[in-house]
Amino acid sequence: MQNLTILIIGGGIGGMTAAIALGREGHTVTVIEKDPEWAVYGVGIIQQGNVLRAMHQLGLLDAYMEASVGFDFVAIHAPDGTQVAKVPSPRLVEGYPANVGIGRPALHKVLSERTLASGAEVRLGVNASEIIDDGEGVTVRFSDGSEGRYDIVVGADGVYSDTRQKVLPEAEKPEFTGQAVWRYNLPRPADLDSLHVYNGPTGVGLVPMSADLMYMYVTTPEPGNPWYDKEGLAQTMRGKLANTSPQIRELAEQITDDDGVVYRPLEGMLVRGDWSKGCVVLLGDAVHATTPHLGQGAGMAIEDSIVLAEELAKANTPEEAFAAYRERRFERCRYIVESSLAICHGQLGKGPPVDNHKATAEMFEVTAQPI
Repeated sequence: MQNLTILIIGGGIGGMTAAIALGREGHTVTVIEKDPEWAVYGVGIIQQGNVLRAMHQLGLLDAYMEASVGFDFVAIHAPDGTQVAKVPSPRLVEGYPANVGIGRPALHKVLSERTLASGAEVRLGVNASEIIDDGEGVTVRFSDGSEGRYDIVVGADGVYSDTRQKVLPEAEKPEFTGQAVWRYNLPRPADLDSLHVYNGPTGVGLVPMSADLMYMYVTTPEPGNPWYDKEGLAQTMRGKLANTSPQIRELAEQITDDDGVVYRPLEGMLVRGDWSKGCVVLLGDAVHATTPHLGQGAGMAIEDSIVLAEELAKANTPEEAFAAYRERRFERCRYIVESSLAICHGQLGKGPPVDNHKATAEMFEVTAQPI
């Protein structure tokens, strides 16, 4: 199919990369994003070789690398801080590193600029109020009173996807895992040359994301899914690190700004049935929301975008394209969701402990395979 008119609901990583991939195929793309500021929170994100490969396919790799820090291995530490393993990562693009750490605002800037440069129309502060699929296309009525007609609609609106609820109301819903993640930006030590993971009931990672900045992520058990007030959040995060290694406790003393703490309960979800209905299809967290233990949530959404664009180019109907897209993506995404959740459950004592060294090495092997 060529020259389609496509609406993408959601202007996050999945939505923007879908706009770029579909624009490269010659389709006319509109992106709507409910946040009128089109903003992201200011901590970082880890992305592995499969994302670098995807960025290369999208023609974004050099701009992406200029905004990030590359590294070629993951250092694994015991709860007392002793380094117990150094897991090499496969380089999937010749001449480039195996992994990167990048600030979310920096990644958003790269993707949003290329989305606009691709010719996509971006409408901010707008929701899809109604999605009416008549079999020949989709009429969408928007929250600002306007409406549009599209050949297909792509729901890239996250784990709480309103698009999923509208078109697949019986599909699986996100479930709280019993764990949460805390994130905070810190000055980068001169010797932090890769992702450093610290195992234990409280999991910690240190990720370089610029020459002088890193971010810390912390996974903690949170029975009952408590709510924390913004005031005092830095002190609360420091308290969560009281029983970690000496290196981490020393870094925790720098966590002082309540506004700098990003806290998120961890939820998981995998839609095991169809990922589409008629002329509407879902991608990213809307169908396979994963916990961050393998660092592949954004990577899976980016890969989804490329595969969807490829399958639309080969197919004769949206339904044919969507079925082929799901067929290519399901097992890989299932592996990431279930393997990440197994690490989470092991940390919580809800399942057998998972060897992070082996799990990380296996993830690299799986994601190195072609999409």
